[in-house]
Amino acid sequence: MPQIQRTNVPRRLLEHLLDRIRLREVPAEDLAALAAWLDTKPEVPTGNWFKRFSSMTVCGQGALVTTFLAAHQTPIGKEM
Repeated sequence: MPQIQRTNVPRRLLEHLLDRIRLREVPAEDLAALAAWLDTKPEVPTGNWFKRFSSMTVCGQGALVTTFLAAHQTPIGKEM
């Protein structure tokens, strides 16, 4: 199982993620919790996956984080 890719993220994807953070008004506490989780070098499935935090859900596909959802939005894939 791959680990989440934290470097060399495609520019368009990075811009999308930053846009979603702004749009969903993700609080600093959730971003800190995300950073702490990423520091554990979690292994993720090769397909769709998601990880819930208090006000957002991080979604990914394989090694890449692909978007951030608001807490009320429904993610797809395997819950981490």
